[in-house]
Amino acid sequence: MPSKLFSAIKLGKLELPNRIMISPMCQYSAVEGSATDWHLAHLGSMALSGAGFLCVEATHVEREGRITPGCLGLYSDDNEAALARVLKEIRAISPIAVGIQLAHAGRKGSSAVPWAGGQLLDAAHGGWTPLAPSALPQKPEEPPPRAMDEADIRRVIAAFRASAKRALRLGLQAIELHLAHGYLAHEFLSPLSNQRSDQYGGALENRLRFSMEVFDAVMAEVNGAVPVGARLSATDWIEGGWDIEQSVILGKKLEAAGCAFLDVSSGGVAWNQKIPLGPGYQVPFAERMKREVKIPVISVGLITEPAQAQEIIASGKADMVALARGMLYNPRWPWRAAIELGGEVKGPEQYWRCLPSGTPHIFGDAKVGQR
Repeated sequence: MPSKLFSAIKLGKLELPNRIMISPMCQYSAVEGSATDWHLAHLGSMALSGAGFLCVEATHVEREGRITPGCLGLYSDDNEAALARVLKEIRAISPIAVGIQLAHAGRKGSSAVPWAGGQLLDAAHGGWTPLAPSALPQKPEEPPPRAMDEADIRRVIAAFRASAKRALRLGLQAIELHLAHGYLAHEFLSPLSNQRSDQYGGALENRLRFSMEVFDAVMAEVNGAVPVGARLSATDWIEGGWDIEQSVILGKKLEAAGCAFLDVSSGGVAWNQKIPLGPGYQVPFAERMKREVKIPVISVGLITEPAQAQEIIASGKADMVALARGMLYNPRWPWRAAIELGGEVKGPEQYWRCLPSGTPHIFGDAKVGQR
């Protein structure tokens, strides 16, 4: 029986040959928001993986919306030109579908890169004052962010729309909005980080408002040209915080507004979260969401083994799986999965002869001869 993991799927009108997504993974290697040779090497490697869908890392819609000074942006002509160079090279070597995750870091912005400690940076060290729904610091020992006023909210929503317009010009085939991991949209959603008393805070409907207005603005700009999905944090892992029940309500609202897919993760808003890490620890959240919506649901979180990924899809817990660290460790993970599960992948002709003797052929009708 053909492998479910290697069966085709559609995200909106985007057709994918298999159900493996390469998650957006921050590389902290941009210069003033612009992609560099590192992105060319990193994304080029991922493009040769055989996965069905490659999502470019969290790409920020404002300079002050970056997580770190090294984070990718799509808020300037220079940013757009640099990413165009990377995408041109990817398209020259691979047919993989490429999308982008648009984001704003909120109060988690102005941070040092992870290998330099990840702490909040002050202006003397290249930082800035982060924005947030409320003047509540990410960590108790940090100075508070600046609470956003109505003008800030309108500007950021417009920035998401402007970045979506740039994404369309670049020919990107899907947009994922980052509403997770403790960044700005998630900060509006969670009562742990949103203590506003206006129309954007308090009751659930108010806390959903910012995310829905961002989504509607991007949808208006895209106008059906590409699918627009969203990454959600299903829970804060903190009592009294954002949880799966609220996530389901948001998921249904997004679906009704035209969302093409939901990418279900968790955590990130609270410094004292307690996450029970283990293989597939976030799959139950995707499974619950899949019972509630009709659009494709993507599962993430320590999915490392092909048989594990196959079971998630075959049992109906999710429609796709997204891998991050596993792809960094083994950029040909989909090849391994195809060998183990009896699937096929797109592989570059230059690599067709690389499979060890006796390995099942995974490159479709490819015929390799040698003189």
